[in-house]
Amino acid sequence: MAPMRWQIDGQFGTDHLRWTPAPDPVPGPGEVAIRVQAVSLNYRDLLMIRGHYNPRQPLPLVPGSDCVGEVVSTGPGVTTWRTGERVCVAFNPGWTAGPIPLNATQTTLGGPLEGVFQEFVVAPARALVAPPAHFTAAECATLPCAGVTAWRALVAEGNLQADQTVLTLGTGGVSLFASQIAQMKGARVCITSSSEERLERMRSLGVHHGICYTTDERWGKTAAQWAGKGVDIVVELGGAGTLAQSLRAVKTGGTVALIGVLAGVKTDILLTSILMRHVRVQGVFVGSTADFRDLVACYNAHPNQRPVVDRTFPLTELPAALQWMADGRHMGKVVLTTQ
Repeated sequence: MAPMRWQIDGQFGTDHLRWTPAPDPVPGPGEVAIRVQAVSLNYRDLLMIRGHYNPRQPLPLVPGSDCVGEVVSTGPGVTTWRTGERVCVAFNPGWTAGPIPLNATQTTLGGPLEGVFQEFVVAPARALVAPPAHFTAAECATLPCAGVTAWRALVAEGNLQADQTVLTLGTGGVSLFASQIAQMKGARVCITSSSEERLERMRSLGVHHGICYTTDERWGKTAAQWAGKGVDIVVELGGAGTLAQSLRAVKTGGTVALIGVLAGVKTDILLTSILMRHVRVQGVFVGSTADFRDLVACYNAHPNQRPVVDRTFPLTELPAALQWMADGRHMGKVVLTTQ
């Protein structure tokens, strides 16, 4: 029986997703074939499928950026991986370590490169990472994008230290990873949400303070007061609609890690709020394979922390899973499994 995969066929839109036969996985030199066990959803996947992320993306395209699976075969020259080992594929196989390369946007999975929403994946051996052995497959599948993004923002770029403060926005995947990483690094965490129920759950997960932004329109000032003289790092996931408040929350000399654009991409911001307070606005485009390995090492050193999985679907139910995410009904990551 032929392996299967999801493909955006003909034109963009979830109505044009097709569960279709795929070629047999044959690894070339330096490559590894992987039987996929689980994949996770990112908002980027939804934008890509709808044609909003890159309207010029050639079709057909296999979407998807996060996966974990089992090595089933290796190509010539591969000595680092063996059949049967569990691996994740880095989101950007072209970014192995160090500063972001100039062509980073051209070497990412799920657009422009073939993605992982399929039963088998072939990937470069250099882009594979062994996830924590104590994680479930669903938990492992959440790491490559959301986990690495939060790590890059707080640690690789933000140089987060113990006893510093972090504000992270919402209760999606990146935000929850940021909360966990900050706690593992000994920092204090404040989180925002539209739901008091979700804030209460986050407190049970170790978050030090929660702010309901639907009842506190000046949540940026509230977060700054909680931290004392402003927070050290803001994990900014809203974009245009939240950046002004994030700049109110951050301390003089602090960092705003600009990651998401859920609330828009265009804004009028007084630049004096950045330059006169020496605020660093740092764009974050996931991270490198080396960042991924560092993230795994951190989780291995703190086995009490595990990724938050909101709900799992069978891989064959991708449209339903995308709708669940689009409706904003999730807290944490939405995962699809092949088993």
